[in-house]
Order: sequence, then structure tokens, then C-alpha cells
Amino acid sequence: MKMTLLAVLTGVLAMTVVGADRVSAEPIEAGVAVVDITPPVPYRMSGYYMERLSTGTHDPLLAKAIVLKQGQQQVAIVFCDLIGIWLDLGARARQAASEKTGIPAANIVVAATHSHTGPLYCGELRNFYHDRAVAKDGRDPCETVDYPAQLAAGIVKAVADAQAALRPVELQAGTAQETKLSFNRRFHMKDGAVQCNPGVKNPDIVRPAGPIDPEVGLVLARGADKKPVASLTVFALHLDTTSGTLYSADYPYYLAQSLGKEFGDKFVSLFGNGTCGDINHIDVTAAAQKSARDIGPALAETVKGGLAQLPPIERPSLAVAREIVNSPIQKYTADESAWAKDIMVKAESGDVPFLERVKATKIVDLLSRKGDTLPLEVQVVRLGDDVALVALPGEVFVDLGLAIKKRSPFKTTMVVELANDVPSYIPTKKAFAEGSYETVNSRVAPGGGEMMVEAAVRLLGQLKP
Repeated sequence: MKMTLLAVLTGVLAMTVVGADRVSAEPIEAGVAVVDITPPVPYRMSGYYMERLSTGTHDPLLAKAIVLKQGQQQVAIVFCDLIGIWLDLGARARQAASEKTGIPAANIVVAATHSHTGPLYCGELRNFYHDRAVAKDGRDPCETVDYPAQLAAGIVKAVADAQAALRPVELQAGTAQETKLSFNRRFHMKDGAVQCNPGVKNPDIVRPAGPIDPEVGLVLARGADKKPVASLTVFALHLDTTSGTLYSADYPYYLAQSLGKEFGDKFVSLFGNGTCGDINHIDVTAAAQKSARDIGPALAETVKGGLAQLPPIERPSLAVAREIVNSPIQKYTADESAWAKDIMVKAESGDVPFLERVKATKIVDLLSRKGDTLPLEVQVVRLGDDVALVALPGEVFVDLGLAIKKRSPFKTTMVVELANDVPSYIPTKKAFAEGSYETVNSRVAPGGGEMMVEAAVRLLGQLKP
């Protein structure tokens, strides 16, 4: 019997796999696959509050999947070169992949890398531009294909192909440190306010409003011949280092290119974005800024150094747990809702301040959601006695990811954001009190992020042997 979308999202509040500890004596297998999910040109591009049409492809957008199998237990994790995975699409893709492969939908993670040079295929801005085009011309010339359907099919194919490629592997996992590429983008200013990206060399900057996460989470899979098959890199740094109108996977593309030169053309580099809702690549103290061409190879050097020293996972023990956190959403009056709809129409004139447009888009989005809460799915995948991966929805502030790592009972805990849904920013309570762009853009009410932390810590505790 097929599960409905509601069942996928809600089910029981917490679920662990029965008998998960009994698989620890079984050998572990892994399979990887790569599927091209690049849309046609001229599809609209995501990432900014303006209509931006694609003009070509710098490097293809990919869905990269890894399937892990131990005994009867299977887990699939897919990373897509996209701004985000919308809830309905992610749920449909997970269910379809489950029906095709037998992997439970609850054991499938679909995450976005947050590339700002991918397609604008869902959300309120897409709907606004699409509806406007149809009202004007009777059709939308930017959407010549059903890209969401193609994307869902690509995700399913990636999972199925990865499952078909399963082979015995040895897993290694650990961390490296990278301190020179990421910067907290929120700053305390001389006037007492907190500002996002106040500008390079701004004399009114006092100090950063938060930390970074310099930890690079690493997993390496080696085949029976001991040759590296694939790696997973988890690093907290916004993928907004490439601009323009060419499709691109941003700096993970250059990371993959560098690792491919080291380990061979068949090596697959998977990338998961850490909690970087308030982290980007802009160094406000430097006149020259690094681009994707700089960041990818630099990160690759850190990754290669870390991979060379990774300890093996001595006792692989694959297991999954999940919980739905029902976070309250922000509420607005009828007058505020009318204002937001009016601003959406006027925004293209260029006379609407940026933060007003951000707020208006957020309010219109919230109007389309039913109920007073937002379901935030927290997943935890255990790889071994000391290694676990946490998957969270949204653009999560770094302090929340650091809190999970600090309280985790696992020695190595990787936290990946933008998994299964993209409900915009998930700030801390402290950040909500401080204000600025991310909090204006957020859909959740203050405290939603902390609720996810508590859920993640509970699930980690359940899975710790």
C-alpha cells in the first residue's frame, strides 16, 4: 500500500529501525551514482529576489546518491546541486524511490547544496513570475518542460542506480579543520544594530555576531581493492560564491574536480552543506575576495589531507531515526497580508527596499501554508559506534549545528542542512532578538531551531550503542 504525503511527513513522532543493533556484525556495502539534473535554457535561476534567466551551463547540475546496505538495513542519501528541495517534491521523490528500491522513505535523505546558480523551480517567487507570464502571454516561455517532475525522476534514478552499484566497502570517517574560507556574515555595528553583510572595510563594524564551524566532516568509502570509491565532505559555507546566468554547482564542482584528479575519473565526491545560515565566504577585512575557483581547490587540499588520516569505522552499524518537529510559524494580520501582496506587484519597479521585498515574499509564502505549525523533519543516520550524520531542513544557523555536535554522544557527528525541505532560514532565539536579513526571511517562530536541536540530540541518544 502506498504511503500518502501526510504519512511520510507525520507518521510517528520518533521512529527507529527495529533490530538496528543486530546488523553490526554484518559487512557493509555502498553504491554511488550521479545523474544530470540540469534544466533547459532559459529557465529562471534561483538565489536572488529578481527574475534572472539562465543563458547556458558552466558545469552540469547533478544529483549524487550514495546507498549504504548492511544486512537488511538500507539508507540512501542524495545531494542535489540546487537552492533547496521543496517539501512536496522531496516527499514524492522519496516515496517513489522507496517503491522502486524497497528502501523505506524514512531512510532516504534528499538534501540540496544551496547553489545560487541553479533553477527557480518552486516557491512564491517562482509562482509569481510564472503566473505573471501566463497572464501576459497565455503561457510561460521560461518553463518549456515540467522540471519538478524531471527532478523527482532524476532523484529516483540516482537512488536506484546507486543501489544497483552496491559492493562491499570499507568505511573511514573523521574530521579535518578549515579556518580560512568561511566567515560569519552577521556583525554588531557601532549603532547597536546587527547587520548582515555590512560591506568590506566598513568602519562601523564592531565584531562578528557569531562563530563559524571550521570542522570538515569526512567519510571515505574504499572498495575491496582498497581504492577510494567515493567521499562525503560536510562543510558549513554558503554556496553563493558564483554569480551570473550560467548553471553551476558552485565551489563543490571545483572540489570534485580536484579530488577526481587525485583519485581518478570514476571517484565520486559528494558534498553536504553544514549549518551555514549565517556563514559565507566574504572576508570584510580584505579587499580581494575568493571565488568558487579559489574555494573549491583550497577545500580540496584540506579534504585530501584529512582523508589521508581517517580512521576506519571498526564496527559499522547502520541505523536511522527520525522525528517531526512541529514548529510554530510566524503570523501576520490581514492588513500585513494585503501589504505583502501589493509589494510583490510593485517590487519589479526597483523602488521597493530589499528587506521589504524579502518580508513580503515571506508573508505571501506563509499565507499559502495551512495550519499554525511547520513540520521540520530531523533525521539521524548512524554509520558506526562513533559516527553519525544529522540531516535538518532549512538554512540553519551555525550555533544550532554546533550545539548538536557539542551534545552528541558520537565522537564524529556531521550535520547537514537543507534536507527534505527548504523553509528558509532557521535562526537562533538570540538572532531573532538581534534582527537583520535572515530573521526577516525566516518562516519559523523564535525557538523552532532550538526545538530541532533537542530532537536531534534525542535521536542521537537513541542510536548510540
